[in-house]
This record gives sequence, structure tokens and C-alpha cells, in this order.
Amino acid sequence: MLKTRVITAVVLLVVLLAVLLSHSSLLFTIAAATFYGAAMWEILRLFQNRQAILGGVLSAIAFVFIVQLSDPARWQLLFGACALIWLVRLVPALKLGLPAIGSFGNRLLAAVYGIAVLGCFIAIAAMYRESAVFLVSAMAIVWIADIGAYFAGKAFGKHKLAPSISPGKSWEGAIGGWLAVLAIAAATVAVPALSDTFATRIQAKWGWIGLVAVLSVLVAASVVGDLFESKLKRRTGAKDSSNLLPGHGGVLDRIDALIPALPIAMLFDHWL
Repeated sequence: MLKTRVITAVVLLVVLLAVLLSHSSLLFTIAAATFYGAAMWEILRLFQNRQAILGGVLSAIAFVFIVQLSDPARWQLLFGACALIWLVRLVPALKLGLPAIGSFGNRLLAAVYGIAVLGCFIAIAAMYRESAVFLVSAMAIVWIADIGAYFAGKAFGKHKLAPSISPGKSWEGAIGGWLAVLAIAAATVAVPALSDTFATRIQAKWGWIGLVAVLSVLVAASVVGDLFESKLKRRTGAKDSSNLLPGHGGVLDRIDALIPALPIAMLFDHWL
């Protein structure tokens, strides 16, 4: 299992580096569209939509047209809508529960979550237009929070964060992930050569207190994104969103925490 995870991780890393180093916006868009289509296929399966494959393909095609033909200045409206979707519908669902499979509410929730996922991938495209460093540094906030939470939870975890949704998560782990993000962000800001990172730009704009506040919101958003996907999987009894990534589950399993975090990050950087 570990060997499979490592091989998959290496392949994904090679693909990511190849796309980023190519400096080709078209290649990047195609790669992002492929992962977006796969994520939408997984989402539709979790909502037990019988047209999941068709939905995934159409989503990927639509993504290419949106990125290539739409006005990037209007993407901020989508990011704002995504933040509102999480606040009004998806976060409350963690406590209130999910609608029954086959109901109108279930179809509506699938559409709403699909918009949130679209916002995440459009945010990825927008960040790439800023620079590859900016994109990777923003995504790294979520990755570091996840890694920090894992190790802190293993070492100190006693108080369950959401036992009915994800029994393995603890408050201690979440706090550990948050502290890890703050520490690495501070180190990043201190290195002049890393002036194009997300943390450095936020700190230059709002100072240290503003940076801590923004990173705290993003870490909290990443936890919520992870929990929501876990709730979807628990409803259908699925361990993973799919087996597209051997040893890692599906695409959604790898990006769930990014879904709410990246659109909000773009709001902080460009709009607020």
C-alpha cells in the first residue's frame, strides 16, 4: 500500500512540475480541466447521479471554455458566490445533515457543491495567471495544515473534532495544523527571494495581524471542506471518492480541503 501511494505521488508530482515548468497556459488549462472533470464525476457518483460520466466530461469541456473565453475580472463574483455557498448551505449541512438520495434537495445540493468545486478550479487558474509560485504557495497552506494536523493529532489528539463525521480528527490536530501554517508562513515572509508567495503578499498588504487572521480563516475553511466530503462519503458508505489515484483514493479526496479555501484566498488577495 505504501509503495503504491509513493508511486502515485511521484507520478502526480512529475505531472505537476511538467505542467508548471512548461509555462503553457493551454496545457495548464487542459490539465486542470481533466482533474476538474474527474472531480465532478466523483461528486455525481457520490450523489448517485446516473449520468456521472457524461457530467464529468461536460464539466471538463465547460471549464476550458470558461477559462479561455470568460473575463477574469468577473471570476471574483464566482469566488464571492462560493464563499456564500459555504456559509449559507454547506457548513450548516455538517450539523443539519444531508437530504435524502433521490430527492430534489439532493439534486440541488449536488448543483451547489458543483459550483463550489468550479470556483476552486477557477481560483487555481486565476492563481496560475499570477505565477506558479503564487499558486503553489496558496495550495501549500492547505497541505501544511493537513500534514500538521495529522502529526499533531497522532501525538496529542484527545478531543474529537467531529466524531460522527470523521472520528480520526481532533481539536488538537486542527490547532497543530494551524500553528504549522503560521510558522512556515512567517518563515516564508522572512525570505526576500519568496516575495511572490501568498503569505508574503498578504503580509505586505495587511501586516502580521492581517496575515494571521487570513491564514486562520483559510485553515478553518480547509477543515470544513475535508469534513463536508467525509460526510458525503459516509452517507453512501464509501471509503474513498473513487480509485482513480491508487493508494490515495480519488481526486476529490486530494482536493476536498482546497475547495473552500482557494476561492476565499483569491477574495482576500484581490477583492477585500
